[in-house]
Amino acid sequence: MPTVSHIVEINAPVSRVWAVLTDTAAYPEWNPFMIELDGSLVPGSRLAVTIAPPGAKRQRFTPTVTAVEPERRLAWLGRLFIPGIFDGAHSFELEALTPGSTRFIQSERFSGVLVPLLRGLLRSTEAGFAAMNTALAARAEGKTGVG
Repeated sequence: MPTVSHIVEINAPVSRVWAVLTDTAAYPEWNPFMIELDGSLVPGSRLAVTIAPPGAKRQRFTPTVTAVEPERRLAWLGRLFIPGIFDGAHSFELEALTPGSTRFIQSERFSGVLVPLLRGLLRSTEAGFAAMNTALAARAEGKTGVG
C-alpha cells in the first residue's frame, strides 16, 4: 500500500495550527491544494472535498471522517465507488515540538486494485500536500492574508 506524506515544522503553537486547519470555510483564501472542504469535522460525517493537484485536474470526493482528536489528529477515508477499488486513508497529525512550534504531518495511505494505474496521481498528490503544508505554515505563522 503506497503512502504519500509531507512534513513541515511550523513556528506557531499547536492550538494555532489546529485552528487554521479546522477553519475549513477559509480554505479558499489560502489553501492551494484543498480548495474546498464542506461538512462537519465529526467522526462518521461525510465531507465534500475539492482538491487541485499540481499538474492534474480538480477532483471532488466525499470522504467519511474517521478520527478527530483536537490539536492532535484529523483523519478521513475516501473511496472510489466501492471499497477495494481505490481507497485513501488521509490524516493530518500535529505534534508540539516546543510551546511555540509544531510538526505537521499530512499523509494518505492508498489501497485498492486501481492504485498501480494511478501512480501519476500519487505524485501530484504529494506535490499538493507540500503546497498545502507550506501555505498552512505561512497562515499559522501570520505571514499571509487574514487570521
